[in-house]
Amino acid sequence: MLGSNDAIVSTASLMIGVAASNASTPAILTAGVAGLCAGAMSMAAGEYVSVSSQRDAEVADIAKETGELAANPEAELEELTGIYVSRGLDRPLAHQVAVQLSERDKLGAHLRDELGIHPDSLARPFQAAWISAVSFAVFALLPILGLVIAPASLRMVSIAGVTLVSLALLGALGGRLGGAPVVRASLRVALGGALAMAVTAGIGRLLGVAVS
Repeated sequence: MLGSNDAIVSTASLMIGVAASNASTPAILTAGVAGLCAGAMSMAAGEYVSVSSQRDAEVADIAKETGELAANPEAELEELTGIYVSRGLDRPLAHQVAVQLSERDKLGAHLRDELGIHPDSLARPFQAAWISAVSFAVFALLPILGLVIAPASLRMVSIAGVTLVSLALLGALGGRLGGAPVVRASLRVALGGALAMAVTAGIGRLLGVAVS
């Protein structure tokens, strides 16, 4: 939800700023498409780096745990038993559970219950990168659509209108999914977007006058 809001607000604000400088419609469209591409690539790169770091940490933890299990299996079994005791099992039952789980998948039991790592669902950098890029690009298309469908005299109004309606709907959806007041969530997101567009419109107008 946050990524979609960011895509809409950043692209719309860029286009509004360029439009306020009295730029031509093709120039505004170019700015919007450039913002879409730059934002999508930035999101992809950021997610790839972040998730790669997470995966590196997970792989390092797995290697460390594998070494500890090989070097001192009894101590690791006792550690696993202690984890189940802390969760409410009495010690004999906790020990029995630890033994049975270890017989089936020793490393997996320690990864799940000691480290919170699921071997079958390690972080996937490439997957996170392309999903973030596609998500950003799809929502960034909305303000561009606002420009394309509008006559030249209403291009700023159209971009702002499409953007505010989209943000309000996303805010309402986020509020509903999160159990928060829908109207308040919708207004908060829409007002934030309006402020961002107002600031960039002011900057574009000042720069346009200065260049003229």
